[in-house]
Amino acid sequence: MIVGIDLGTTYSLVCALQDGRPCVLANSLGETLTPSAVSLLDDGRWVVGAAARARLVTHPEATAAVFKRDMGTSRTYSIGGREFTPQALSAMVLRSLKEDTEAALGQPVERAVITVPAYFGELQRSATREAGQIAGFKVERLVHEPTAAALAYGLHAADREQRVVVLDLGGGTFDVTVLEIIEGVMEVQASAGDARLGGEDFLEVLTELVRERLVRERGVDLRTDRRAWSLMRELCESAKHRLSSMEVVQVAHPELRVGRERVALSEEITLVTAEQAWQGLLERLRRVIVRALRDARIDPSQVDEVLLVGGATRMPCVRRLAARMFGRLPLCTLPADEAVAMGAAVQSGLVAGDTALGDLVVTDITPFTLGTAVTSRYSGAEVADVFSPIIDRGTVIPCSRVQRYSTVRDRQTEIAFLVCQGEHPQASKNTLLGHVEVKGLPKRSAGEVLIDVRFTYDLNGLLEVDAEVVGTTNSVSTLFHGSAVKLSTAEIERARQEMQRFKFHPRDALPNTTALARAMALYAELTGPARSELGEGIAAFRAVLDAQDPSQVQAVREALVALTHRLAT
Repeated sequence: MIVGIDLGTTYSLVCALQDGRPCVLANSLGETLTPSAVSLLDDGRWVVGAAARARLVTHPEATAAVFKRDMGTSRTYSIGGREFTPQALSAMVLRSLKEDTEAALGQPVERAVITVPAYFGELQRSATREAGQIAGFKVERLVHEPTAAALAYGLHAADREQRVVVLDLGGGTFDVTVLEIIEGVMEVQASAGDARLGGEDFLEVLTELVRERLVRERGVDLRTDRRAWSLMRELCESAKHRLSSMEVVQVAHPELRVGRERVALSEEITLVTAEQAWQGLLERLRRVIVRALRDARIDPSQVDEVLLVGGATRMPCVRRLAARMFGRLPLCTLPADEAVAMGAAVQSGLVAGDTALGDLVVTDITPFTLGTAVTSRYSGAEVADVFSPIIDRGTVIPCSRVQRYSTVRDRQTEIAFLVCQGEHPQASKNTLLGHVEVKGLPKRSAGEVLIDVRFTYDLNGLLEVDAEVVGTTNSVSTLFHGSAVKLSTAEIERARQEMQRFKFHPRDALPNTTALARAMALYAELTGPARSELGEGIAAFRAVLDAQDPSQVQAVREALVALTHRLAT
């Protein structure tokens, strides 16, 4: 049997497909939501879920939470004198879910579909897969969270032709997906997101608001006491939830201990005050929505339905933002906390070939651009560390794309293609996934040896990179998946040192830095020919800046500014 798992930043849950319908399963406490927290007891035993979450206040030094945000990074969490990776902690949560699921279903469960934010990169996706494997699951598929929510919605609306936008604001991430439903086929057209924007950030702002008041009025800073700070965060989280249905709430505690001092905490927070403090976060939400619509090449008026999922979408300010942007009230037909897991269960049924799902089909897209680093020549100057996209963001997967490159040195006998993921015109500013080395090149003049590089990307997040020397039998193929995408510390350091020589540092003149910053910001928004055109303009401007020729800088800068303005409108 395959189950669907929503591995969330704040809460996680499991859903199974039964008689063609997703059914959310309860944990050992009879609850559907399991807090994504782990804690080490004094006797050396681990607790997961509600018990661990409660210990965040009483034993913050022995407890970890919100570690999903650090998946795929080098950060570790110190608990009981030992260091744990985010995937090891996530594996504990998944193992607990596995045991509860097997108890609920009365049978072993070894296969799972696990959801990830649409804006998770390959390193984060691989870390999630690794966590599932550590927990004892065979991870059949990783599915994007808003795509999963759309699947749950589309299961009941497959017979309608419509364009839907899914706004998925969870505890730690925000994703926007634009998709079209036509005769049971759900085609994802665009996806955008922010992997570090969620309900936790709204909580952080609210907590800081109360902290500043205490510092100003009482001269007490709760950050000096870890337990007091954890308790106040807990109180502020309760206040944030109550602000979804109330205009005024109290953040109060009769006797809060801060070191040796006792503080009677009683702070009134109005919805108006909170929403004013959240304006910066709401603007970040708006920008992500605009980006997704832009990638899909549609206007808000062309959207038939707006679907809200994720617990943080219960906040009135988020719902008002969606209503203003799309000119319609958003749908809340699915349980906000359960929609993603329900969709994961539907995906598990599709993987298993469940006939109850009929002809339901879903396509997905690449959330990031995949490409390599190249050296280009502009106006006689050599510019290195230029990002060359091979698979553009928003390409329907599975897909396969090829680009042709050539040597840049006479008698060059080997070449290394860095495999990068991201939206920055400089390759070193994107995420490095690995590299592919091609050796034994014919000793010819620069530009005479041609190499075809093919990227093939599938629904399971497998990226295969093939490099073939044109006209020869010399070829190399590398599969990037799981631990294969992780470079050793020494390899990463060597690559960074090598690229350091090529990193471009803009001149201090404000017009130059402004022109570059605006062009690079727009580059991240564009795809296809427009992106290539702007990338060439950026590289040309970098070339004249490196050459330090004042006679050319102004003219090329004005050309870049004009190009940026034209492509932005």
